Amino acid sequence: MRSSLALASTAVVGALVAGCSSTGPAEPAAGPPKGAPTGQWNGTLVVPDKPILVGVNFTGTHPTITIPSQGVFETPVAQVDLHPATLAFALPEVPGSPAFHGRYDSGRELITGTLTQGGKEVPLTLEPGPVALPPRPQQPHPPFPYRSEDVEFHSNPAVPISGTLTVPPTPGRHPAVVLIDGSGPLDRDESVAGHKPFLLLADTLTRAGYAVLRYDKRGVGRSGGTLTSASYTDLANDIAAAVDLLRTRPDIQPDRIGLFGHSEGGYLAPLVAARPGSHVAFVVMMAGPATSGSEVLIDQNRRIAAAQGADAATIAAQVGFVMSLNSLIRTGDTEAVRRYTSDHNATLPPDRQQSAAALDPLASIYFDSLVRYDPRPALTALRVPVLAFYGGKDLQVSAAQNAPLAQQLLARAPSSDVQVFPGLNHMMQPAGSGLPAEYATIETTIAPEVLDYVTTWLRAHAPAP
Repeated sequence: MRSSLALASTAVVGALVAGCSSTGPAEPAAGPPKGAPTGQWNGTLVVPDKPILVGVNFTGTHPTITIPSQGVFETPVAQVDLHPATLAFALPEVPGSPAFHGRYDSGRELITGTLTQGGKEVPLTLEPGPVALPPRPQQPHPPFPYRSEDVEFHSNPAVPISGTLTVPPTPGRHPAVVLIDGSGPLDRDESVAGHKPFLLLADTLTRAGYAVLRYDKRGVGRSGGTLTSASYTDLANDIAAAVDLLRTRPDIQPDRIGLFGHSEGGYLAPLVAARPGSHVAFVVMMAGPATSGSEVLIDQNRRIAAAQGADAATIAAQVGFVMSLNSLIRTGDTEAVRRYTSDHNATLPPDRQQSAAALDPLASIYFDSLVRYDPRPALTALRVPVLAFYGGKDLQVSAAQNAPLAQQLLARAPSSDVQVFPGLNHMMQPAGSGLPAEYATIETTIAPEVLDYVTTWLRAHAPAP
């Protein structure tokens, strides 16, 4: 177990998510009071395991926090007080509900105070300047040798979805790929643990001759709506609307538009492609589950607990909790789900307990859709080329559980290809343990052999001009 002040954002129950992310600030941002700190600040938490670098950014409409070693990057904080003498902010969605209380001394250019988490306190002093970030050598930077434009589309007139379309500079029509995020409130770059895998994929594929559309999920970035109130039907309709947008454009080949889904996106891409008249030409599933959400959650919790060194009794208790939660969700009794998760939360050590706000999504329409969803009908109905690939060290959507089943279910899809990349995790990074806590510590965003394999497969099944 890590120190109680390690700020690890470990959830009570996992999800088909590429990493940890935040739903945003808990209250509307207000204008800063006179004398409030501005700009970027950094400091170090001295805890028993090792020093932890912390960055707080007071630029913009709402402060954010960055803790590189914990995979927390530019996460909005809540319960904010920017008055210099009573400076405070909190992360209620992180176990132990960490909160900072201190003061800003403008003369000395110092913020001094205490971080409290799970009932324990550690002093924290912040000084001006950005926190040191881990290198991300694969991350693309402008100028780019292709066109990039902001686009907007709707499956529901009240819910605008905002995205970025990148198009090769060559004339004529181009095959296109729609990128679909993993679970949780992820942006168009699928920003996770300081990585931007969809920015890298979009850059790689656009340079290879493909137009690429990536977008913010509902309630994230510049997209409207609320993710927790969205069903899988809603999210699938958003994807279909993205395809419809591309089909209207004179620079896109309307019969060569495919879907690329990561993790939960690997659920949604086949769901859309299997619809009659979907106009989807191919599907790529990166760590896309081939079994139900409830089954994946059970396997995920078992594997992660074991990789963390938990004993057999602890693993059995965690798996039992997830199985009971799945069963309750299937009854449709959201109040029973809330009571059960709250009662379970109260049995955890203080540094692992989560706030009510962090537990609420487990009783949401969105999480209900994940638990109930079975991809088998959609996968068996696919009649387009499909590439499904998995990481051999993925603990969130394990290759052992999903790759053989995908091979079986995709048997009737023309040119189906199921691959396992040894040594790679859920993000397709070269991994040690495969635990999500590693994601931020690995410099590679996506292993080059994966990028090469995907590009080669696309060229064979949807060749660019």
